[in-house]
Amino acid sequence: MSTPLDATALQERLLSWFAAGARDLPWRRTRDPYRILVSELMLQQTQVERVIPKYLAFLAAFPTLEDLASAPTAEVIRLWAGLGYNRRAVNLQRAARAVIEEHAGVFPREVAALRRLPGVGPYTAGAVACFAFEQDVAFIDTNIRRVLRRALAGPDQSEPAPSERELLDAGATLVPPGRGWAWNQAIMELGALVCTASAPACRRCPIRAACRAYAAWSAEDEALVLAMGEGGGPAPARAVKRVADRREEPYQGSRRWFRGRLVDALRAQPTGEARPLIELGPLVKAGFLEGDLPWLRDLAAGLARDGLVLLEGDTARLP
Repeated sequence: MSTPLDATALQERLLSWFAAGARDLPWRRTRDPYRILVSELMLQQTQVERVIPKYLAFLAAFPTLEDLASAPTAEVIRLWAGLGYNRRAVNLQRAARAVIEEHAGVFPREVAALRRLPGVGPYTAGAVACFAFEQDVAFIDTNIRRVLRRALAGPDQSEPAPSERELLDAGATLVPPGRGWAWNQAIMELGALVCTASAPACRRCPIRAACRAYAAWSAEDEALVLAMGEGGGPAPARAVKRVADRREEPYQGSRRWFRGRLVDALRAQPTGEARPLIELGPLVKAGFLEGDLPWLRDLAAGLARDGLVLLEGDTARLP
C-alpha cells in the first residue's frame, strides 16, 4: 500500500470540496478543548443528527470544565439520555476531573498526555489535539479508515488488507502541513457523506481519480458491459463486493440493551433515591421473575464497576 503519486492534487481537491460545502456543525465553530472533547465522546457510534441537540443541551447544563467536574454524576448520566453507551458520560466527567486535578484546569496539548486522560483513546486524543489546538496529527475513526482503505489499498474485500498501523502511517503522509484541522474534518466529512459504507457515491467524490477502489470498480463495470455486449446473455456475477457482509448481534435483548434499560429506569428515580432491584426488574425485563434476581444483580454489578450505578445491598441508584 502506498500513497497516491500526486498527493498534492488529492489534498487540494479534497480541501476545496470541503471548503465549498462543509456542514455547519456547532463543534466546528470552537477551538475550546472542553467542547471538542464533549463532541468527540458524543459522536462515538452516534449519528450527528442525534448528537447536535444533546451537545447543545449538555453544554447549557455544564458550560465549563469546572461545571462538569463538580456536577453530581447522576445528573451527568441523566443528561446523556438518548445517546446510548452511558459509560462515555462517566468517562467524560472523569476526564474533566483529571484535567482539573492533574493539569490545574488546563487541557494538555500533546497527544500522549491527552491519552492518559480517563476514557480518551488514540482517536479522541488525536481529534482533540487537531480540532482544539490545530496540530497536524493523523488519527483514525470509522469514516477516515474507510476512505483511506479504499483510496490507498482498494475495494473493501481486496487482499492483503492493510493493518491499522499501515493506514495510520499512510494517512499521516497526507496531512498537509499547517492544514491539519481542515484536512481531518474534510476526510471525515467525505466518509460520512460520500464514501459511505453501503453506497459510496463515487461519481460525486472529489478524489476518485486517485482512488484505487474506484479504479477497480470502474474496471469491473467495464468488464461486465463488454461481457454482456459480446455474449448477449445475462451478466456474470460480480467478483468484487463493495461492502463486506456483516453479521451483527441483534441489539434488542442483548446484555448492552438490558444495561441501558436499567440505567433508564434509574434515571426516572428522584435524585439520590435508591430502589430495590426486585422492583426494578420488571422495568428492565418483560416477564421478570424472582428467579431472575441473580441475573439482575450481576447486571447491576457490571454497571457499578463502570461507575454508572451505586449498589447498596439489593438496592441501586445513580451515583
